[in-house]
Amino acid sequence: MNTNEWATRDTPQDRPNPARIYDYLLGGYHNFEMDRLVAEKYMAALPDVRPGAQANRAFLRRVVHFCLEQGIDQFLDLGSGIPTAGNVHEIAQQTNPAARVVYVDIDPVAVAHSLAILRDNPHAAAIQADVAQPEQVLDHAEVKRLLDFRRPAAILFAAVLHFVMDDSQAYRTVRVFRDALTCGSYIAITHFTFDDAPPDTIERYEKVMANPSVSKARTHAETAQFFDGLELVSPGLVHFPLWRPEGPDDVLLGQPGRVLGWGGVGRRP
Repeated sequence: MNTNEWATRDTPQDRPNPARIYDYLLGGYHNFEMDRLVAEKYMAALPDVRPGAQANRAFLRRVVHFCLEQGIDQFLDLGSGIPTAGNVHEIAQQTNPAARVVYVDIDPVAVAHSLAILRDNPHAAAIQADVAQPEQVLDHAEVKRLLDFRRPAAILFAAVLHFVMDDSQAYRTVRVFRDALTCGSYIAITHFTFDDAPPDTIERYEKVMANPSVSKARTHAETAQFFDGLELVSPGLVHFPLWRPEGPDDVLLGQPGRVLGWGGVGRRP
């Protein structure tokens, strides 16, 4: 793909960006050489970082398909990064061309890339906002234009809540979004964890990450609290690959403990 189709002229290419690094881990092409160099450093120290990212994205894909099967046609993707490599609007609109998606990210670079990608899609939008300020997100003009929370919707917290370090703020964030939903809506969450991780993996993670204090690993019990007031969809809160796998070739299905994360879906009763 031509860079002009997704990057603005003033996009700096000499500084790595987390959203583009993640895109590279997913096998996408919305990244620059500097992003790839950083990603390769991560993968050299943490061999499971790429399959873990892919397992997270595969979980998201299965969740979107599940929600579509329940009649959901509107999605709010929080902490979305760059909507590429198996993005929500592409998955949803393949099944329902009228499905509406709003992507939310705090990173202006990720949002700029997203807007370039979505410029010809009338049913999808991207906004810059802080997920931890849910009222501002819900009150945003683009959210109000595309999404109608008087009808069932799905809110996706894929690998974002561990960046909300304060527990009370993190739980409040989910609670406010939950309360904005009507009955029959869904909330999907994946969250970083060190449960089941051997000590050497934790040590290597802390060494390779430039600032590991920007994210907070939470236990299974702590992650489960995000689903308070919701009905957990079977099979509950599990390592990503175990949530409704599609087949024996699913990423890390045979070794789900290698995924440093929990994932689950809750229904608003």
